[in-house]
Amino acid sequence: MIFSAPVIALGATLGTASGILAICGLSLLCKSCKKGISEKDQELDLEKTQPSVFHSAQQFSVKKSTEPIQPRTLLKFPRIYTPKPLVTSPELINSTGYTLETTDEPSAENTAEPDDSCLATDGSEEVFIIPRQDSKAAFAISGDLKKETAGGNTTPNPKLHFSLRYNTQTLELHVTVIEAENVSARQGHDCYITGHLTTKSGRSEALTSIRRVTPHLLWEETLVFPLPEGYGIEGEIALSLFNCDKFSQHTSTGVMRFKLADVSMLSDADCWVDLQPPKQDPAISVGEILLSISYLPAANRLGVVVMKARSLQSDKLKDVIDLSVKLALKHQSTKLKKKQTKRVKHKMNPVWNEMMMFEVPHELLSQSSLDLEVLNQACVGDVQSLGRCAVGMQSTGTGLQHWQQMLNNPRKQLAMWHPLYE
Repeated sequence: MIFSAPVIALGATLGTASGILAICGLSLLCKSCKKGISEKDQELDLEKTQPSVFHSAQQFSVKKSTEPIQPRTLLKFPRIYTPKPLVTSPELINSTGYTLETTDEPSAENTAEPDDSCLATDGSEEVFIIPRQDSKAAFAISGDLKKETAGGNTTPNPKLHFSLRYNTQTLELHVTVIEAENVSARQGHDCYITGHLTTKSGRSEALTSIRRVTPHLLWEETLVFPLPEGYGIEGEIALSLFNCDKFSQHTSTGVMRFKLADVSMLSDADCWVDLQPPKQDPAISVGEILLSISYLPAANRLGVVVMKARSLQSDKLKDVIDLSVKLALKHQSTKLKKKQTKRVKHKMNPVWNEMMMFEVPHELLSQSSLDLEVLNQACVGDVQSLGRCAVGMQSTGTGLQHWQQMLNNPRKQLAMWHPLYE
């Protein structure tokens, strides 16, 4: 208890001293902070007082005026570029030594220089000396050009290389199709050759394989025609070139014909002939129908798909359009079975896509055929025929070709366009 009073007094003194030091430190810190803030304010004031691009040091005033201000245009009139005048002097054109040449010097007759504001050309450009339009040279040149253009537009006829030989042992006429040239691909990208032998006893046909159209086509295939009477009888052979494409009509692009009496002269000789354009069929078709046919030998079934029709032309379609197709399977001249598709209304190019099956033994196919007829039902009980076509061995044209292709390719769907006739 003796030392308690001095210890207490010393502690109080130390606490007071530490409080005074803390207060002094805080006061110094506040002063330094105030000094820094005042310096920053002075720097900002100096920056505001300095002139810049956006703040001019000088003051300016805006005066209002009621007078209209006319803006000054910055556009200039465009420079006009015109060709230099051509040298068409009569003395130069009529001279004997006149030739087409170029010159860098301006013409002597054109002494006046064109205005630079209207003519922007360099003096180093070439000026061609050409004859006048009323001169003889111009007429001669134009005539040559017409001849060249006329000659360039004509397309050469296709050429066929073939040979003939009559086999006396088998009594057959062999026509070997070797090659062809100048075949156009306008009517289709595939082509083939057909041969027709027409005599009093009947008509026979043979086909080559289908080839892709190229500048030079090579077949080297033989078409065989039975001719038991010999080639001394009256008859004619026709070789035709046909172009075809997928789902398009087979088109004849060239044909050549010769008599059987000429076989002895052409026998065992290589012949090059120009195929002539085929003659137009006098019968005008009223439209076309697309058919797909196939034959299943195992089931003895003939499948016919009536796909669509196009380009139907008839006066009977003015009021009501209600179209269907009637099919009839015939054996020789006897109708065995009839079927009809559904009706399609209000369409000039109808689409059916209907498949029909007929049971036909394989041995009867050579004497069977299909008759098709496009019908329009104008009203109840009034059915009008628009066109017909036939497909079979007794048919001609596309009907015969389509049937033969079906026989040669069993179990395969083959489509072809057929013309319709009234």
